Amino acid sequence: MGGFPLEPDTPAWVMCIPTRKRTMTKTVVLTGITGFIAKRIALDLLEAGHRVRGSLRSMARADEVRDTLRRHLNDPAALNRLDFVELDLMRDDGWEDALKGADALVHTASPFPIAQPKDPQDVVRPAVDGTLRALRAATAAGVTRVVLTSSIVAMMQSAAARSRPVTEADWSDPDDPTMTPYGLSKTQAERAAWAYVADHPATQLVVINPGLVVGEPLDEHYGTSLRLIERLFGGKDPMVPDIALAVVDLDDVSRLHVQGVSNDAMVGHRHLAAAAMVDMPHLARVLADAYPGRKIATRIAPAFLLRLLALFDPVLKSIVPQLGIRYKLDNSTTRQRTGIAFVPVDTAVLKTATWLVNR
Repeated sequence: MGGFPLEPDTPAWVMCIPTRKRTMTKTVVLTGITGFIAKRIALDLLEAGHRVRGSLRSMARADEVRDTLRRHLNDPAALNRLDFVELDLMRDDGWEDALKGADALVHTASPFPIAQPKDPQDVVRPAVDGTLRALRAATAAGVTRVVLTSSIVAMMQSAAARSRPVTEADWSDPDDPTMTPYGLSKTQAERAAWAYVADHPATQLVVINPGLVVGEPLDEHYGTSLRLIERLFGGKDPMVPDIALAVVDLDDVSRLHVQGVSNDAMVGHRHLAAAAMVDMPHLARVLADAYPGRKIATRIAPAFLLRLLALFDPVLKSIVPQLGIRYKLDNSTTRQRTGIAFVPVDTAVLKTATWLVNR
């Protein structure tokens, strides 16, 4: 019978009382807690009964995070299990102390620019160095469980991924013509993490590889992830580019991270976190059908025009290599291992739209 250990002299009638399996409370260090994804992970960790030690680049944002979580927690008293540490991806200061006494590390912090930098190392170096810095600190503090936020771009930027459904077995090719500095940063950071684990087998690494994360943010600080949907919804462009996107709901991304803290079956594996591949014109039509009063463009922009405009628009420059490419993905392994049922793409996108309207 499952349950908690009983004393030797426990009365026999107590043995017949049904018991509920509980999740053991863990202390989880969560890097980049101000982020769009990380705030939701923090909320779900607290709701699950865990303690959260969130890292910030500046303590000046601690009240912002605390106030946001307070508005969404079922029991605001859970904030008593939240505290903060100040850390920087590019500096060693504070990392080892931050990990002391923790049971798990969830490393989400990584630069995510909407416009790709001229020098790829501007995003590659912080991503790789920050990941290794976090892993070394975890090892020094005796923390073995590490959940790393990677990206689906570490899987799908290759000729092989364009010829068959993308799975967790796929790795992006750094020399692929579709590779962006951001994609390179996520690929190299994840590669560095797996190489580190090979040399430190006690580290139990779980990797989550989200696609474009949409859904309902907890507050106004949602960063780059939702800018694409916001741009479509705002009708800023007369046409939309013909590119394919792997889309996932924020709720699902958070669930996978929280499960990774305790689910031993996830250790040593990558997890493709996307409901499906869809093209941007489809997303535009979903929004236009739901909000016919808004001027949402659904016409496909000619490729030659986008290539011309990309000479002056760094955002467009980053997507031009993806024009016209159709990817497929297979998330069955992630679903089987975790039991997750992904929120459908259209539902997730409309959740974002509803949030934007209510805002």
